[in-house]
This record gives sequence, structure tokens and C-alpha cells, in this order.
Amino acid sequence: MEKLRRAVSEIAYSRDRSKLSSLHRSLLPLLSLASSVYGLALSLRHHLYRSRLFSKRRLPVPVISVGNLTWGGNGKTPMVEFIAALLADSGISPLILTRGYAGGDEARMLRRHLLGKPAKVGVGANRAVTAAAFIEKYGYRDLQNGRKSGSNDQICFNHCSEEIGAAILDDGMQHWQLLRDLDIVMVNGLCPWGNHELLPLGPLREPLTALGRANIAVIHNADLVSEQTLASIESAIREFNKSIKVFFTKMAPSYFFEVVNMNSIIPLEAVSNNVVLCVSAIGSADAFVKSVEKLGAIHVERLDFSDHHLFQTMEIEMIKKQLEDLESKFSSRPTVIVTEKDYDRDPEILKHLSPYKALALSARLQFIPHKGCSGICFKNLLEELLQVKLTGYAKRPSTIDLPVPRSFT
Repeated sequence: MEKLRRAVSEIAYSRDRSKLSSLHRSLLPLLSLASSVYGLALSLRHHLYRSRLFSKRRLPVPVISVGNLTWGGNGKTPMVEFIAALLADSGISPLILTRGYAGGDEARMLRRHLLGKPAKVGVGANRAVTAAAFIEKYGYRDLQNGRKSGSNDQICFNHCSEEIGAAILDDGMQHWQLLRDLDIVMVNGLCPWGNHELLPLGPLREPLTALGRANIAVIHNADLVSEQTLASIESAIREFNKSIKVFFTKMAPSYFFEVVNMNSIIPLEAVSNNVVLCVSAIGSADAFVKSVEKLGAIHVERLDFSDHHLFQTMEIEMIKKQLEDLESKFSSRPTVIVTEKDYDRDPEILKHLSPYKALALSARLQFIPHKGCSGICFKNLLEELLQVKLTGYAKRPSTIDLPVPRSFT
């Protein structure tokens, strides 16, 4: 199954089908048929929502959607974390709504990174039901009159943090059941659209026309591509949405920690002049490997698995065999580096890489100032679009007052 997933991914991001292997080309008719069926189902779903045969639900708090048009590697979860921290530091308790896909590695990472902040992570495929349960338990902040739901007492915004003030839809671009106040689409600068085909023949979850629904586009991994590439991606985005605001981000490595001790903090310089094996099961392994290469290792090799893959004992042995080969070749014991998502997916199995040292790379999303756009500009735009002051709580005008929908209809 892992080989099939990798083959499908290679086809999706191939720019020249004539260079595909015979095995890959043999999959094209089946993938093309499946892609056509997927496109028809997508069109039907759009029609059902437009005709209101499928209803959309409104939450009593602002909803920010962070999503993408392609599978994996777009910086979606780091952006969710960035916004959640921004809201929390402004006295607004955010509720992150995530599916908890494939073992819930992203949800666990979010909880770790936001520990100590008034942020909550709700996991479940039905985001409306999950949101209802959390709002029922914690209440919410009425943005018009500053009162807690169901209470006649004024809320102390600076000290009370349990009431939910905003919801963040993780991977929300294709989740149409909940109405949202803001749509952010993340784009991977290293491989934005693949072969421009719909799943599973290509990486697109929706046609590029869906960019027209977004308020903000963020080109991620912008530090790893040329200015010309960035300009080309931005131009493609504006073909479908001329008024969209475009920002640029990167993942900035912070430090390493040992998989046997997550509380350890190891400086980035620790891998300088070392032999390194990058092992990952994420959406964009290229970005991860390029980041490690910049840290000064004398030799970097990689072992990629499909996004969210759960490592098995057999694969741990395969990784150790590759480490033994590297040690023999360079007469130096290599270091394994994984991403935090890989660590959070199953930290226990990675401990079996002993006696080799295994490190997890901790990185954070950063905005890259470009064409007058920066992290401050992004914050200001959020304030403008949500009509919420992020340097202290502010009321929204009565025209955006939301009802308290117990049934979320």
C-alpha cells in the first residue's frame, strides 16, 4: 500500500508523463477514471450546497478556515497554530476544530505547542457537532455586548479564558458545512498545483477556481524557491481572485529534541559536520530536507514515506539498516532527524532506533516580508476582516451579531 501511495504521488507531481515508468503509466487509466468520478461528486456536492438542499451552519463566534487545494505540505497546521496563539495572546480563547486524521498527530502537536495558552483542540469529523459540545461545556463570548452566553454577568476579558471566542477550522477549505467569516488558503511554493489534475490523478482537491472563495492566500516555503517562481504562483492565484491578499511564509527551525526525551533542547548547531538521515512521513518532505541541509551537515540522506504513515517495526529495521550503511561509508555514526509530526504520531516506536541518536526538529511558521506584506500586515488584516481587535478584546458591530444556535442550523 505504501508503494502504491508513493506511485500515485509521483504521478500527481510529474510534469512529463512520458518520463514515467511503465508501472506508473499503467495506473493512469484507472486514476483518470477515478478523478472524473471525484470531479462529478464534487460538482454535485457544490450544487446541493448552492441549492440549500445541504444546509450550512453558523456558530455564535467568528470562524476562520485554514485550508488548501492540494494534499499535504502546505503549512496548514503551522498556520492554525500561529493564529491560535495570536488569538490566545490577545485574550480570545480559540477552539481549533480538526478531523484528527490518521492517528491525530497534528492534534497532539497543536496541544503540545499551545500548552499553557487558553486554546482548545476539538477532534472529530463532524466539526459542527464537535463545536457544539465545546460551546455547551465552556460557553462563548458574545462579541456584541461582551457577555458570556446564558449569563447576565459581564465577562472579564483579561482574566477569564474558558469562554470560546473564535473557532479555527483546520483543513477547512473543503468543509462547507460550517459558515466562516474568513477563508485562508495555503499554497506550497515548492509544488503548488502538481499536474493540475483532480484527485487521485493529481493533487487537487478542488479546481483552481476555488481560489475565488478565499480572502487570503499564503505561499508557504517561500524561502526555498526563486522570486520568479513566487511571482508565477502569485500571478496564477490572481487569475482566479484579483482582490485576494497574498502573504509569504516559511518554517523556521528552532531547536532539536531527543525522541527519548522530548523535554531536551538541543541547539541546531548540533548536526553541523554530522552525517544525517532525514526520515519523514509528511506532505512535503522536500521542504524538511532542505531545511536540514541548511544546518551544515556534511552529508544528508533521506527516507520518505507517505503523509501520516504509521511506522512499523519492519520499517524501523529498514531505517537502521540504512544507518548502518551510512556509518560504514563515512566511518561516523549518523544521526536520524524526524519532524515533530512524525514524533507525535508514535513517539514510542522511534525509540527503537537506538543505539542511533534520533532527533526531532522543532520549527515554527514565520512570515517573510515581501512586497510590503508582513506578519504585522497579516494581523492587521485579520482584525479588519474579523472586526476584532487582536491587541485586546473589541466588540463587533451589531450587523455581524450572531445568534445562539443551540441546534447549529
